[in-house]
Amino acid sequence: MQTLRKILLRTALAVAVLLFAGIWLAFFSARPPLTTDPATLAGDGSSLNYCELPALDGRGKKAVDIAKGNTPGCSYDHFPLPILRECTEPLAPNAADIRGLWRGISGKVGHVERVEQCGSRVVVTSSGVIHDSGPNSTGGYNSNDTEGQVVFTIGEREYCPRTSAGMFWNDGILDFRVFGWGPVVVRRYMDNEHLVWEYADGSITRMERLCTLPPEHQTPQQRGPRFNLF
Repeated sequence: MQTLRKILLRTALAVAVLLFAGIWLAFFSARPPLTTDPATLAGDGSSLNYCELPALDGRGKKAVDIAKGNTPGCSYDHFPLPILRECTEPLAPNAADIRGLWRGISGKVGHVERVEQCGSRVVVTSSGVIHDSGPNSTGGYNSNDTEGQVVFTIGEREYCPRTSAGMFWNDGILDFRVFGWGPVVVRRYMDNEHLVWEYADGSITRMERLCTLPPEHQTPQQRGPRFNLF
């Protein structure tokens, strides 16, 4: 009986330590450095025609020449310019072309996201966050930013969980792997004229192409419970 108690106590202690470490890493570790070009964040991405996709003819910059994009704080305050707007590197041989502006018509109806591609790099911008994975001039391959939902605030500071994922093509399907090596939590792929987004919560969202950003998405809505701790 005493041995069993020791085992249970050690197990509970190990779980508590892992839980504390996870919370610290997600909310209190140093925020990722903001490497997004300031001109990109200052610009107005809602003024563009996203049905006019840039020609990937190799005449301009390569993906590796452009700074990594990531989320400023817990959210951008308005829809920014495309991260890869100056990149003309042809898509990697195993990549499907899923570029454009998309809106959910089933599943997460009304969800809007912009997908950029250049070489083997992919950037998804939506709901206040920027997820950028691939070769770049300022950081590693994986995305390194925040999830966007503000779980709690301390004073005027907002706390949202950090995220990191690598995006990899697998037979025309874009897989998002946690930390670049973990389980697949997101999948994106084309199905005829629609972009399909499979999310970790089990939802499957089918999206239609848009040419212009709907006005209600120019400024992202605040997300998360936003518990005020102090």
